[in-house]
Amino acid sequence: MRKLKLQVQISVDGFIGGPDGQLDWMTWNWDEKLKQYTEKLNDPVTTILLGRRMADGFIQHWAKVKADPTDPEHSAGIKFTDTHKVVFSKTLHTSTWPGTKLANGNLADEINILKSEAGGDIIVYGGANFVSNLISENLIDEYYFFVNPVILGNGIQIFDKINQMQKLQALGSTAFECGITVLHYQSVK
Repeated sequence: MRKLKLQVQISVDGFIGGPDGQLDWMTWNWDEKLKQYTEKLNDPVTTILLGRRMADGFIQHWAKVKADPTDPEHSAGIKFTDTHKVVFSKTLHTSTWPGTKLANGNLADEINILKSEAGGDIIVYGGANFVSNLISENLIDEYYFFVNPVILGNGIQIFDKINQMQKLQALGSTAFECGITVLHYQSVK
């Protein structure tokens, strides 16, 4: 069975965006070791899940990066553009993005079908509401929290829909020179 992994940038106090969705607090000057860590995390991924709101920006951004061989993130652009994507939406019924299919059914059913299919790992990066729903349904197998060295005090959360305890097993933590610490957990089901 395939694993569903969450990779998310998060503040020390647990927010993934500022009160109005601001992302200016995130650390983007990643050191080489963090870039290598992320490449290793994404290597076995053959499917990317996205919520409808995040899909437009994500898909367009990485297609633009892929199209520019001089962009320092060109190899990531190739990976993210060429990897099969599934966009979850209750309002769209056809996909206009290449290499992308839509999922409109029950979230748990759709995820369990994807997990049972042949292929490598599945990863989700966002958005907040979609990730919140995945967490509340206990569908994520591994968590990779990219903890940024900042306290926001207020903002967008991903744990606000949970109504029962979910146990996690710590698999590791790695501090990087740029200030980000990655916390890696596995869901205990």
